Amino acid sequence: MNRYRSDKRIKGGKTLATNQSVNRIKNAVRNKTLKVRRYTTKEGDRLDKLAGEFLGDGRLWWVLAACSKIGWGLQVPAGTLIFIPQQIEKLNALL
Repeated sequence: MNRYRSDKRIKGGKTLATNQSVNRIKNAVRNKTLKVRRYTTKEGDRLDKLAGEFLGDGRLWWVLAACSKIGWGLQVPAGTLIFIPQQIEKLNALL
């Protein structure tokens, strides 16, 4: 069972972290069609914790990874610049 299928915030739980969705997010951030805020990580920050804090669901860690072009590790070094989408509706439109 895939843990992202129950995520109701992104496309009713039907959008997964696929190559296509990740590339769309990266392109939207690069083209500035998806507005993001910047966050610099501190010691002990993890993408799932940041996604829970800023997006309301820790399972959306992959969205932060895609926006920030940092790969798929949940833990990131202190001082890493993370891009956080500001509007979940615009994110939904990409996927």
